[in-house]
Amino acid sequence: MALSASDLPAIYSLLTNSMSGDESVRKPAEAALAQCEARPGFCSCLMEIISAKDLASQVDVRLLASVCFKNSINRYWRNRRDSSGISNEEKVHLRHKLLSHLREENYQIALTLAVLISKIARIDYPKEWPDLFSVLGQQLQSADVLSSHRIFLILFRTLKELSTKRLPAGQRTFAEISSHLFDYSWQLWQCDVQTILHGFTTITQNFTSNAQEQQQEELYLICERWLLCLKIIRQLEVRPVKEVSPVLLNAIQSFLPYYSSFQKGHPKFWEFIKRACIKLMKVLIVIQETHPFSFSDKSVLPVVMLFCLNKIKDPEPDVISFEPFFIQCMVLVKCVLECKEYKRSLIGRVIEENGATLEQMKKNISNAVNGVLTSLLPSERIIHLCNVLIRRYFVLTPNDLEAWYQNPELFHHEQDMVQWTEKLRPCAEALYIVLFHNHTELLGPVVVSILQEAMNGCPTSVTELTPGLLLKDAAYGAAAYVYYELSNYLSFKDWFNGALSLDLSNDHPNMRIIHRKVALILGQWVSEIKDDTKRPVYCALIKLLQDKDLSVGLAACRSLCLHIEDANFSEKEFTDLLPICWDSCFKLVEEVQEFDSKVQILNLVSILIEHVTEVLPFANKLVPFFQKVWEDSFGESLLQIQLLIALKNFVVALGYQSPVCYDVLLPILQKGIDINSPDELNLLEDSMLLWEATLCHAPSIVPQLYAYFPCLVEIMERSFDHLEVGINIIDDYIILGGMEFLSTHASNVAKLLDLIVGNVNDSGLLSTLPVIDTLIQKLMVVCLSGGDDYEPSKTTVKASSAAIFARILVMNTNFLAQLAAESSLLQLLQNSGVSIGENVLLGLIDVWLDKVDNVSSVQRKAYGLALSIILKLRLPQILEKLDQILSVCTSVILGSNDDISEEESSGDNTISSRAHGADTIPSRELRRRQIKFSDPINQLSLEASVRENLQTCAALYGESFNAAISSMHPAAFAQLKQALKMP
Repeated sequence: MALSASDLPAIYSLLTNSMSGDESVRKPAEAALAQCEARPGFCSCLMEIISAKDLASQVDVRLLASVCFKNSINRYWRNRRDSSGISNEEKVHLRHKLLSHLREENYQIALTLAVLISKIARIDYPKEWPDLFSVLGQQLQSADVLSSHRIFLILFRTLKELSTKRLPAGQRTFAEISSHLFDYSWQLWQCDVQTILHGFTTITQNFTSNAQEQQQEELYLICERWLLCLKIIRQLEVRPVKEVSPVLLNAIQSFLPYYSSFQKGHPKFWEFIKRACIKLMKVLIVIQETHPFSFSDKSVLPVVMLFCLNKIKDPEPDVISFEPFFIQCMVLVKCVLECKEYKRSLIGRVIEENGATLEQMKKNISNAVNGVLTSLLPSERIIHLCNVLIRRYFVLTPNDLEAWYQNPELFHHEQDMVQWTEKLRPCAEALYIVLFHNHTELLGPVVVSILQEAMNGCPTSVTELTPGLLLKDAAYGAAAYVYYELSNYLSFKDWFNGALSLDLSNDHPNMRIIHRKVALILGQWVSEIKDDTKRPVYCALIKLLQDKDLSVGLAACRSLCLHIEDANFSEKEFTDLLPICWDSCFKLVEEVQEFDSKVQILNLVSILIEHVTEVLPFANKLVPFFQKVWEDSFGESLLQIQLLIALKNFVVALGYQSPVCYDVLLPILQKGIDINSPDELNLLEDSMLLWEATLCHAPSIVPQLYAYFPCLVEIMERSFDHLEVGINIIDDYIILGGMEFLSTHASNVAKLLDLIVGNVNDSGLLSTLPVIDTLIQKLMVVCLSGGDDYEPSKTTVKASSAAIFARILVMNTNFLAQLAAESSLLQLLQNSGVSIGENVLLGLIDVWLDKVDNVSSVQRKAYGLALSIILKLRLPQILEKLDQILSVCTSVILGSNDDISEEESSGDNTISSRAHGADTIPSRELRRRQIKFSDPINQLSLEASVRENLQTCAALYGESFNAAISSMHPAAFAQLKQALKMP
């Protein structure tokens, strides 16, 4: 039943009660609101409450109403089958009402309504709401500051929503809006800049006056409108770069002087200055990334680059604390330096090519820009910029040292994992790396010189926190970040044997600053560490891993991962260090508190297990370690994922000794494969891989593993996301458990295969076929259907399916004959559009004859045996295909002997090579081969079968058989006699 105006008091009461602190009042009200939201008229009632003038002071109720309104739009604005939704008449009313309530004084409610309108516009504009932007434009003409701010809030949210549409029609619509809206927005933005600057001048001249308070509130609203307008300009596709960019830069230069003026007396405007300058820089960065060629104009690129470079190298004292702004300056310089469009083109023009193509024009611009950048960054300026980055921005500040002292662990992660665009030092490091990469030959000797100066100015004996020590730390960092290019100018061996080893020998607490950077260097320079230096480097990293300072230990942990994963890792040099390395990891994980630290340490343990040979001797320590980490990881999915990966590597490393860890592993595995577990979404994939590894390296199946198999059915019933791993798990169970497993879980296996066949793509089905021996009717449809001529994957599926039916015919001829005559199969084939002609078996014969060249040697033999058995069945139609049948059988007999003998020889070699003793546990591959060579198909003689069944066929058909034989080509008949060893 629809709600009307008479229900407004009831809805208002429900909203009020929904905010009650009394649960007995709040819960029924929330339930009643949930029931009302699907009723027609609910959104109209909410809109009336939001816009009611007499309720203007009831901000909480109106805000809750706006939130409920937004949620209802998300759920019911689109017409859905399961809901009547909102009627078209009510939609028209709501759209009109929303655009008539633009002067909302409460910002949160105005923001919610703006988001709400943007959601509706995404669905309705332009078909159902064509006048949206025209109405907003008309309202702007006569709007006061508050109304215009709210309109621009709506415009920004709506444009942001529409810009995310990716279909061509949506993009064309957005382009049309951009072309109409840009000019007005740009003009208003420029006018507001002047208004704001004039207002700021007035404020700075009247610090103690209270008469300006009302004007300041209005000015602040204009500032907010200006920011919204700037965001809209950033969203719009139409941006005349040469006109816009210089104006944006001028605005930055005009606002920056007020940074220090407003810092103490006007915090609200000080925050605006920060937001404005950062946003303006971000818009310039977006313009450069989006329109690099237009940005390269001589009126834009040189001016902007020079401004940013000057701010980085020589910032004014008043703005030196404005770190986020310097970050944006560095980001822009970095973007320009690594912009591929600005790289000089080395490709010349084609001789006698007429005219200038677009590509040629781009090359000309690139070459010109390269010249501009060369003039902007002469050698001395590049060297100066490199020095500034290292000596000023790389050096740890007093705040950094205090943060390190208070919490070394947290300091490490802030330095190690922070995004380079979020902090000043990482941003300076990113800019330095790009600068060095572009000017390696120039800066290589410069960095080495700074490094030598720092080491000479701060000998190893110096332990005080002097500027020299901090510069040494910065220089070490500079050498670490560009290790690849710098290796041509600096010998790592000499550096390590000299200064770095001496640094490590000094255990003074203040040396932790240098020790942490040495750990970074040892990890970054891994590719330059040669054989004669590996051992001392490994020892150094193990020592750093044991450092009392957690920041140093975690840095060493990361560097050790890099060394162990390196292609040239020397296990021989590391083997005797393993015990102390394990113990250090176990101790470190006890000391750390941060989640990221535990993940990092566990990652090192996992990598160690994966890359070293001797793991079993340490199993008695690793098992309780994994147990404790699992107990401490409750609610931390990422840590649990890392633990599952480590356990998988542990199981693989243990091989057939893996049951020693089952007490820990199996409960963890059971939780991971439980689809009802709260963490299932995060843990299932890695748990499935652990399950597969556990089965693959198990000497036998323990009862718990048998009990887990039904979980696979539940997983597959929900989705096929893990199909390939699931098939491998089924395969492992069948190979390892044999008849005992099948006798217990045959119904579950059949259920799984029933889920898979016909419901997955060709790749998934192909991976499933090796374990399919059931669901014959569905496979028959696959086998006899056409449409595989131009699809190799379908051909492979069809051929492999036909091989299964050939095997069934050989092993149980009566079963396949009965199956082929079943009415349910005939109906299934007919419903699937498969034309079967007179007999299903005749259709199979055609497939065997057609696909014999698309299968393996064993499958070809099954084809041959099936075709030979067909000869003795009472199917007169086979005489028409007799020459083809005998030709296939002949080719299989003559061609398969070598294949089979080769496989048997390979199998014997495999068996003999692995049979080191009576107690050796056969590998998974060996078990598979044993099953393969015990296959009855391999035991049967195709030659004898053809000879015997030919005689039966001759007796059945008499003269018709003789006529068919006599029609064979003499050469084919001669090959048949050769194959059957007939005189």
